[in-house]
Amino acid sequence: MKIRPLGDRIVLKKAEAEEKTASGIILTGAAKEQPQFAEVVAVGSGVIDGKEITMEIKVGDKVIYSKYAGTEVKIEDQEFIVIKQDEVVGVLED
Repeated sequence: MKIRPLGDRIVLKKAEAEEKTASGIILTGAAKEQPQFAEVVAVGSGVIDGKEITMEIKVGDKVIYSKYAGTEVKIEDQEFIVIKQDEVVGVLED
């Protein structure tokens, strides 16, 4: 099953939370901080109310998004988040 985003929406595959700190302390489920970066797996058409906007994000980009952005979805044991393009605050580059 795949998600096809509409308009200016983007589907992100959430990054896994770190299991332990840099100093080696193992974190429990409640203590793990959810990362705010993810990989783009699908991009909408960029059409909103009949007007076309430029989609600056493309499939494969690694992005940073707003903390409380989007809608979380779980499909076949994988977690995704669907957000609007303007909720992306940056693209990670090598």
